[in-house]
Amino acid sequence: MLNNLLSKALVVTTTQLTMILIAVASIFLVFIIIAIIKMYRLKAENKKLMETNAFRDADESYKDFTSGHLYGDN
Repeated sequence: MLNNLLSKALVVTTTQLTMILIAVASIFLVFIIIAIIKMYRLKAENKKLMETNAFRDADESYKDFTSGHLYGDN
């Protein structure tokens, strides 16, 4: 009797399984949409930062230090 009751409690109908899958898929869809929005925001911020003078000044002040080391170019 206990085994029969337990097996009936664990049975999942097709509609219940479908509702669970729809809920999980919608949650993942929300996460994907949030990730896409963040990607475009980061891309726009990166483009804005690349156009500023601060990045250009830092790039121009770089000096090659490898010639002073023992890399075989003496």
